[in-house]
Amino acid sequence: MNDYKLVVVGAGGVGKSALTIQLIKNYFANEYDPTIEDSYRKQVVIDGETCVLDILDTAGQEEYSAMRDQYMRTGEGFLLVFAINNIKSFEDIDMYREQILRVKDSDKVPMVLVGNKLDLQSRFVELSVAEELAKNYEIPFIRTSARTRMGVDEAFHTLIREIRKDRDRKKSVRKKKSPEVGHGVASQNVADAPFSVVATTNKYNNGDKIGGD
Repeated sequence: MNDYKLVVVGAGGVGKSALTIQLIKNYFANEYDPTIEDSYRKQVVIDGETCVLDILDTAGQEEYSAMRDQYMRTGEGFLLVFAINNIKSFEDIDMYREQILRVKDSDKVPMVLVGNKLDLQSRFVELSVAEELAKNYEIPFIRTSARTRMGVDEAFHTLIREIRKDRDRKKSVRKKKSPEVGHGVASQNVADAPFSVVATTNKYNNGDKIGGD
């Protein structure tokens, strides 16, 4: 059984927590504390493989930006979430992406661009513009509504597939560089370490939270 460490990032109020809770608990969480970072686990089957998703739902508040480097180091894949009724949240996506690439010291990290709140009539972000941005980033773009659950599973499952492709790519590179098995003791990969940012307070009374009571 493979574990996948996912991080949900984006500006405050875009629906990161609502997306995560829809995936974990199958309901729309209308009220929550946007300043709390929570971690959740869920076992799912994707393309015939049983996976354990270790999901970090980040705060997204500017005053907590100093904590971003910490969770970006341990995350394998990232959902870059914006709300279609918030143009600033869309403009912030590039900042999150650049920080992830800097912290991971890589020009290719598994990411999925997510346009949330598709259930709303007021839209200030053109979906065609979001699609073009994702194309430029060479990452998938998924439209979602945490309220109706539209696209929620697709967003997380797509990220898992992106991580799998990245793992396969890295294995291929390692095989080319090291055809023979070495005799040294391998150091622990950062991606294999548990999330170092774990919430100390529950946003919800019934979430599958890591580091709980």
